[in-house]
Order: sequence, then structure tokens, then C-alpha cells
Amino acid sequence: MFMPLDFLLRFLSNLVTVAILGSGAYIFYEWYQGELISDRWLYLSIGLFAWSFLGLLPILLLRRPGRDEPSPLRSERVQRLQRPDGSEINVEFYGSEHAPPLILTHGWGPDSTVWYYAKKQLAEQFRVIVWDLPGLGKSKKPQNRDYSLEKYARDLEAVLTLVGDQPAILLGHSMGAMILLTFCRLFSEHLEQRVAGLILVDGTYTNPLKTALLNRLLVALQKPLLEPLLYLTIALSPVLWVMSWLSYLNGTTLLTTELSGFTGRETRGQLNFSSLIGIKASPGVLARGVLAMLRFDETNTLSTIAVPTLVVVGKSDIATRPFASERMSTAIPQAQLSVLSPGGHMVLMERNLQFSDLIRAFSASCLRLTT
Repeated sequence: MFMPLDFLLRFLSNLVTVAILGSGAYIFYEWYQGELISDRWLYLSIGLFAWSFLGLLPILLLRRPGRDEPSPLRSERVQRLQRPDGSEINVEFYGSEHAPPLILTHGWGPDSTVWYYAKKQLAEQFRVIVWDLPGLGKSKKPQNRDYSLEKYARDLEAVLTLVGDQPAILLGHSMGAMILLTFCRLFSEHLEQRVAGLILVDGTYTNPLKTALLNRLLVALQKPLLEPLLYLTIALSPVLWVMSWLSYLNGTTLLTTELSGFTGRETRGQLNFSSLIGIKASPGVLARGVLAMLRFDETNTLSTIAVPTLVVVGKSDIATRPFASERMSTAIPQAQLSVLSPGGHMVLMERNLQFSDLIRAFSASCLRLTT
């Protein structure tokens, strides 16, 4: 996920990438010029170059392999939605079209393939509908550069029209949960009528800097440091895209992904998949989305949500700490809280079986209320 804390960690990993590769090049040049006489300097430069392009291997090999490792699974049942802002939404369908609809909204950074386990495990009971947020995955970005939460909430409403009159369960992870809260404010008339229940996973109700680890420091740094860095990212997007791939190759992206998303119990494939899926998108697009999140606040919306709501959070989530989920579950009238432990921000992947069990049980109770 590309939350504000993740952006800062990624920026730091890019600096480490420059330091490793630059040091190797500088040492080799000085050795070649004869300034560094010992061949040990040559071996050091070769080691730094090897680390720059192969550092991910020992990190991955130290992780346990899983029985079912995630892959970028896509459906052949696809519908494209044209939007007024020029964006185009890629919507995919899994399961029987007669089953209760479950609409999954992913977080910022990855695309809908992040729902690998949910699509496999829930398609027997539900008509699982996933969509790529415009600017990510197979959805075209908006021509007016609008990456606001309100824009994505309107897009979600367009996706909801695809299920007709059948009540749907809406599930959002990370920024996806924030989109759902914005949806509830903009389209409150759909609650109970077209929406049977909400599932908010590892989300927050306000500027995510305020609910992340080191929140006081991050809030203090927002204006003088983080926002200028985000605008710099937009300006230098192609350069930073290359640096992001180098950071993946040297292993620093794997380490930051583990720190911000997992608890150390993830499998090799889960860590690698989550790292790769987060660096495919344009850094400029990601930066614009983070800037939009910094303006997010749906605190007053919580008490107005009139449908059953399940709030799920990983106990060790540092991107949207559990106290944010506790606040949401207390403020939303018909909410219940489920804390998965061990689990981080990527609890939907790290604890995928338990996560799917929660979705089944909650959705079944919601749908019984509508029949």
C-alpha cells in the first residue's frame, strides 16, 4: 500500500539505492584511476554493484515458501466503464452472477490483483467484483488529474450500478476504506437500499498521517517536508520510477514493504508480490493520490452510517494503527471490530484464510437482514 508513511519509507529506500550504487561507482573509478591501490577496493566496488542488482535474493531466500503464493490473477469477464473525466475503469467479475455481490476496493499503490486470495476463497459464495482505481492497474487515469477521494467515491457508485437492484456488500482496504467512507457521505441514499453492509479493512477516518506510527512527527513534517517531496516526486516521476525498480532489485523495497505491511510471518511469495505490485504505477500518480489523502477527513460521517459495518485491522498495523479502527467501530452505530493477530497492514494477505472467514460470516448476517 502507498500510504503517506509508505511514501516516506520508499523515499528513504531510494536514497539508500543511490548511496549503494553511487558508492560502488565512485570506489571503482578511484581504483581505476590508481587513487585506491589495493585490489580490495575493486572487490568492494564489485560487491556494491552485486548488491545493487541482486540484493533481493538473500532476503527472499530467507523467507519461507507458501503453499499458495499470490500471482496477478485476472478474470476473462471484464467490463469497462467510461467516466466523464476521461478515465476508464476496468471491472472484473468472479463467481456466479446470481450470487450476492461483493465489491472490493483496493488501496492506493497496488491494483485489484492484490485481492488474489479473496477472489479465490470467496467466489463460491459471492459474485466478487473488483476494480482498478483509475491511474492504477488496467484503468486509465483521469485526464483532469483528479485523484481525490470524492472522485473515487463517484467511480465506486458507477461500479455499484453494475449489480442492479441486488443489495451489495462493499469492502475497502486502506485507502479503499477511506473511499467507502467518502461514498457514505456523498451517496447516503444508497445505504440500506443498494448497500447491505460495509467492511472497512486497515483504514482510517482522517488524514492518515494522524493515525500512523510516529503520527505527531509526521504531522509536524507534513507542510515543510512531506508535501514538497510529493511535488518533487511528481516532477521527477520517470527518474524515481527507475529508482524504485533499483530499490526492488537491491532488496530495500522488500524490507520497507515488510516493515510497513507485514509482521515477519508472511511467505516469500507474499512479500515479493506485495513489493512488485507497489512499484508498477507511476510515482507521479501515486504522489497525487497521497496529496489527496492528506486532505481527507470523514470524522463526521461515521455517526451517519446506517448499515451494519465490520471494521477489520491487523494488530501490528503501523500505517493505520488499530486505534483508528477502534474509533471507527465506536462511532459507527452498527459497527463491530475484529482485530487479527498477528497481522499488519496487509492482513488480507498475511491472514487470508481468517480474513475470508470474517467476510463470509459478516456478509451472511447482513444479507439475511435484507431478505
